[in-house]
Amino acid sequence: MKLCDFVVPDAIIPDLTASTKEEAIRAMVASLTESGSIPADQSESIAAAILKREELGSTGIGNGVAVPHSKHPSIDKLVATVALAKSGVDFASLDGEPVYILFLLVSPPDRPGDHLRGLENISRHLRNQNFCKFLRQSKTREDVVELLREADNNEL
Repeated sequence: MKLCDFVVPDAIIPDLTASTKEEAIRAMVASLTESGSIPADQSESIAAAILKREELGSTGIGNGVAVPHSKHPSIDKLVATVALAKSGVDFASLDGEPVYILFLLVSPPDRPGDHLRGLENISRHLRNQNFCKFLRQSKTREDVVELLREADNNEL
């Protein structure tokens, strides 16, 4: 499974301006809705599911990175988006630092393997300092998509 298999290019937000965890999650869900990747009538329910998942423990994993995620019955395949917050978002991260790189992942409940593979793939790339550095420097959706492609092809 590659990042480009499930990250929706039209939903990427290269200039997220949210200042709170909830604003960031809602903006990312809205971008997936606007791209047609999630049903418009389910966007509130999906945002609520992701926020409920955050109550179990922050998905801000440290090093300026967060991976909010949830499963939802209205989704028929794994979808994700990326957002870059130049000024950082308070995400109640494990290390107490702001988050600059966010990957939001939503998958169908009956495909837990896809969900785990998606999370594992994202986590593996986010451990690569070059990937994170270049991602933070990305200015456009095209920059992000190109970087995801390079990461998928092990060119970083």
